[in-house]
Amino acid sequence: MAQVYEADLLAREREFFGALLAADTDALDRILAPDFMLIDVMSGGEITKPALVGVVGSRQLHFEAIDPIDTRVRHYGATVVVTGRTRMSGRFETTPFAVQSRYTHVYVRQEGSWQLVAAQGTQITAERVGGRACGVYDRGRESSPRCCLWFGRS
Repeated sequence: MAQVYEADLLAREREFFGALLAADTDALDRILAPDFMLIDVMSGGEITKPALVGVVGSRQLHFEAIDPIDTRVRHYGATVVVTGRTRMSGRFETTPFAVQSRYTHVYVRQEGSWQLVAAQGTQITAERVGGRACGVYDRGRESSPRCCLWFGRS
């Protein structure tokens, strides 16, 4: 059963990212729960469903690319947590952006479909510790500034 949920959720994730790329407000309305809340990857601000659908639909926020990487699905009854990384680019108003992030999406099964109830993105930045970039992938293993310090990596 878990594999069925994983396939359904990965399809829902593709649908969500596709709706952002296409500025498809009807699809976003179906995917996002009425009380959906996004914690913004760039500012940490709270963004409601109406606010997200509004800025995407008006093209104030325009995505040119969203590439999900390393997506994982964990199932807890009628709730599923999806985590992964993305590379995104686009523009907000006239300001271009390109960002890599880690994200967490929380879906709840309601009325026969999976609805996205919460999303949080955290920007991945490369910090230098002892002359070495930390906080980015290193040989397939995740590292962080503390990890680099704790294990004497430089």
